Amino acid sequence: MSTGSSPLRTITTMSPTLASAPGGCCFTGVKHAGTPVGRIEELGGIQTYISDPPASATTQKVILFLSDIWGSLFLNNKLIQDYFASCGYLVLGPDYFFGDAVPNHPPGRDLATWPLTALKPAVDAFPAWLEAVKAKYGTEKTKYCAVGYCFGAPFVMDLCSDGTVVAGALAHPAFIDESHFEKLDRPLLLSCAEDDHLFPLAPRRRAEDIMIDRKCTYYFQIFSGVTHGFAVRGNPDVEIERWAKEQSAKGIVEWFDRFTV
Repeated sequence: MSTGSSPLRTITTMSPTLASAPGGCCFTGVKHAGTPVGRIEELGGIQTYISDPPASATTQKVILFLSDIWGSLFLNNKLIQDYFASCGYLVLGPDYFFGDAVPNHPPGRDLATWPLTALKPAVDAFPAWLEAVKAKYGTEKTKYCAVGYCFGAPFVMDLCSDGTVVAGALAHPAFIDESHFEKLDRPLLLSCAEDDHLFPLAPRRRAEDIMIDRKCTYYFQIFSGVTHGFAVRGNPDVEIERWAKEQSAKGIVEWFDRFTV
């Protein structure tokens, strides 16, 4: 990922912000129950959660899973990655927080500044990780997709502007500005909460206006009754939260299926 197409442009350019930096709502949520089936390996200098598709899968389809600030090794995120893998994808989730994701924070951590502090090391490490992914798993037939939750959203937007992936998806994004949509060159799904202080209604509609003007291929999911973080840390004991989380994941898989046949 070149400097010119870096997620850091969100905080260093004058392009109007559409989805702001992670805030207090990003540090809360419910831990889910389940047994992950993937494994953790080092890839390109980053510990990576790897979940394999069923043995019967014949097409090489890869999902790059760019996590929220809870990290790709958080149980909820492992279970989502396993679900994507069960649908026929090799799923790769880099721990670009290097063990310093939210579940590992000590008491008293400065939550207001940490997301911005964590962004630069993640951005700096990502290109080598991506090259390692391509070297190990890439073939002439490999089709890459990318999904980004909150913190992971700008990585997906850059991958959707440089030709790396065939399609992208965002869930309750952060760190997004107008320039991301002005450079968008791949189909994009946006899975959004009606009530999201980081990506509220007016900026969301501005993003849609840009995509309409540029004749982009896009799809919005807008869920009422949930808030930022629902697609990862919603409460499964609350019916609307459980349903929205499940529909978000299902919609992302179906979106990627369209472009990986």
